[in-house]
Amino acid sequence: MAINKVMLTGNLTRDAELKSLPNGTSVLEFGVAVNERSRNQSGEWEDRPNFFDCTLYGNRAEGIAPFMTKGKKVALEGRLQWRQWERDGEKRSKVSVIVNEVEFMESARKQEAPAPRQDVLADADIPF
Repeated sequence: MAINKVMLTGNLTRDAELKSLPNGTSVLEFGVAVNERSRNQSGEWEDRPNFFDCTLYGNRAEGIAPFMTKGKKVALEGRLQWRQWERDGEKRSKVSVIVNEVEFMESARKQEAPAPRQDVLADADIPF
């Protein structure tokens, strides 16, 4: 059995770029930074970013493209894909995330603190 599944939460490192393949399939490419927290040599906590290239295919790519802006916090589910190519006679390769699901971790508008409720009873108002 082989399992290839990845789940990440992080921040977009750049605005997503929407492209089309020759067959008309939409492709959304974007980067995600995921912090890894560990202690440094002096014992203090330190965040180290990990950067992942991500790709989303199909109709959803078109639908969410306008909302995929730099700094936005997202949760992703997908699989890893290894690619290899040659440029200027030099072999290159990379592992990227092929995204199946995207969830925005922030609301579209900033949430304000709720106003105090007026209908809440004080302890002195309870008859027992």
